[in-house]
Amino acid sequence: MISRREFLQATAATAAATLVPANAFAKTPAAAHDDVLKWVDPRIGTGGHGHCYPGATVPFGAVQLSPDTFNDGWDWCAGYHVSDTSIMGFSHTHLSGTGCGDLLDFLVMAGTGTAKIEPGPRTDPDKGYRSSFSHDDEVMTPGYYSVILKDYNVKAELSATERAGIHRYTFPKSDQAYLVLDLQHGYEGGPKPNVLSAELSMPAADTLAGGRVTRAWGNGRHSFFSLQVSKAPTKVVFYSDDKEVPAPTGPLTGGNLKCVMYFTTHANEAILVKTGISGVSAASAAVNVKTEIPAWDFDGVRQAAHAKWAKQIGKIQVTSANEAHKKVFYTALYHLSLGPTLFDDVDGRYRGMDQQIHSLPAGHHNYTTFSAWDTYRAAHPTYTLIESARVPDFCNTLIRMAEQSPEGMPVWPLQGCETGTMTGYHSASIISEAINKGVPGIDQEAAYKVMMKRAMVDDYRGLGYYRKMHYIPANEEEESVSKTFEYCYNDWAIAHVSKKLGKMDDCTMLVERSKNYRQYWDKETRFMRPKLIDGSFTSPFNPIDLGHKKHWRDYTESNAWQTTFGVQHDAAGLIGLFGGREPFVEKLDELFTTAPTLPEDAPPDIAGMVGQYAHGNEPSHHIAYLYVYAGSPYKTQARVRSLMETMYSPNPDGMQGNEDVGQMSAWFILSALGFYPVDAVSGNYVLGSPLFESAVVDLGNGGKLEIVVNRRDPAHQYVHGFTLNGKAQNRTWFQHSDIAKGGKLVFEMGAEPDTSFGSGADVVPPSLTV
Repeated sequence: MISRREFLQATAATAAATLVPANAFAKTPAAAHDDVLKWVDPRIGTGGHGHCYPGATVPFGAVQLSPDTFNDGWDWCAGYHVSDTSIMGFSHTHLSGTGCGDLLDFLVMAGTGTAKIEPGPRTDPDKGYRSSFSHDDEVMTPGYYSVILKDYNVKAELSATERAGIHRYTFPKSDQAYLVLDLQHGYEGGPKPNVLSAELSMPAADTLAGGRVTRAWGNGRHSFFSLQVSKAPTKVVFYSDDKEVPAPTGPLTGGNLKCVMYFTTHANEAILVKTGISGVSAASAAVNVKTEIPAWDFDGVRQAAHAKWAKQIGKIQVTSANEAHKKVFYTALYHLSLGPTLFDDVDGRYRGMDQQIHSLPAGHHNYTTFSAWDTYRAAHPTYTLIESARVPDFCNTLIRMAEQSPEGMPVWPLQGCETGTMTGYHSASIISEAINKGVPGIDQEAAYKVMMKRAMVDDYRGLGYYRKMHYIPANEEEESVSKTFEYCYNDWAIAHVSKKLGKMDDCTMLVERSKNYRQYWDKETRFMRPKLIDGSFTSPFNPIDLGHKKHWRDYTESNAWQTTFGVQHDAAGLIGLFGGREPFVEKLDELFTTAPTLPEDAPPDIAGMVGQYAHGNEPSHHIAYLYVYAGSPYKTQARVRSLMETMYSPNPDGMQGNEDVGQMSAWFILSALGFYPVDAVSGNYVLGSPLFESAVVDLGNGGKLEIVVNRRDPAHQYVHGFTLNGKAQNRTWFQHSDIAKGGKLVFEMGAEPDTSFGSGADVVPPSLTV
């Protein structure tokens, strides 16, 4: 398994300084009309360790056309960090908030004079084609990005469709204006050359085409492009291994290919670039760009992208006088809508996980960039609410991946490659959640077949021990405790599909097996403690440690504090291990109040510390809601409100941890609405503390979820009661089926906790119920 920690070590990466330039907080100009997009600020997450990119894309689009300020190091997984002051150029693919880096395909850079063919270092941009820039000159709005390249006095503007990007470069008067295309540029991730092979051709006087195979994170990833300019260049110079070569009569091949297109420009002349991308071929990329951007109409593309984003962000309307909260919320909705990303061509063809080219049935789509270990928790449940039209394609994509991939069930798939990053196989959790909630159009039999093969047959990362011994020994398998916990939830997820298909024996077996996490309970220390193959606990034991020895870790990006509360489907069983509600709540309180000390080798992913709770990393995301299961929902309400206020802000470094393709944002979105899916597959939502005064959620099926919050002061965070679809409730949870076709929640809030509300044993959310 490749953990994000191991990837980071392989790259020898260092984190960026958290100090950012003062002008990095400059405001983006408001939209021309008063729509929800004025609250979206793509700068959020581009500082700190958010790993977000600021450039142009459309919802779930294959193209993410964005500036690259650096292409190596942990805080440049998305190619950009707000602490930088120079730009390498603009590439067409980027990852949103991931803990590992890749992509940055097909960099284009504009300039004047004699072009340099290497980017040059950040410490001395003049040595390469880099240019200095000012954050004051950047404009970032959904679907559009622009900046002034100060060294060349060139204005760069970017916009995009689903599978193509469009650039507009406004040049000064020059007889040596140029555009550089760099096929070697990409996320480096260490000293090895990451371009395995590339090819470049010039099929027409105004067109370049080609592709490459890379091995940054996704090993053997294929990407292709077709690039057309609005004005034929006066000269084109090709380079291989940074040496000039004759213009090719056919494809130029190699590992380091570049070219420079020169132009003569008058003052304020604009040269446009249209680039289609594809995972199939350069010819398919040409069809993509011709279909999606047929004309040289930059403003038309920009306006269309704006309209797509206005529709997307408008799916949730919230009411609040707090502008900071609205900026965080709507930017979170924006980030949530950046992935998974489209990975098919306009003709329905795509590259599968078997590296073969496949064709989709008409009307269907293929996706990639599934950060499943993160996103099964809240991002995909949010898609189930507001992206009902896409969810079947998400799930059927994952099923096809499992059928086509030599690796079986996808873990972290990226553009036809299995990265193998993180534990468990939460593609099963994502598919099962949608099936259990009744989402139509998912091939349930095919899903069950591939899920059960992984659960019952595959010799995969300790599953043999899990099936035989009911736990994974810490001296036989790395990250054994976390893997067991993940497999328990995967079993739980598959059990729901078993029931849907009437396979009750399988269901019973899987539910029983989902209790295997209990094998690690140490009643003496009251922690989940690693066990050896002889059944004994590891020693010595310190709950802040990530492992009992340096050889490998026993927990995945977490320690015993976080993992002990890492049970999502059987909170009642976990409470029982502690001996009941009182000792459980006492220990949960201690989690948030103990010293936030971590060992020296802790990965930077463990961030946003409140005691030993780590909001910046996903294993903690459900924990604050566990008080509800112990009859103390008022403690959840106070803690969740505090986390919303302290873990997020409308600033570049306003995200305490990686965005992780929507999960950090989804936690905020759902928590701000007032509920959260602790156990996503079950279809149950647990109440928290609504942040806004009202909200309307477009469910995409003609129905709407209306949320009304009655309180005298926005600071009132405690729920004193709520009604569901007009009926008063004494419970602190509800089901997806209660709102799936539309519904109404009304919260009654107060300044002080109502300790009786939701305290009865008969009104807590269910556990271990299929």
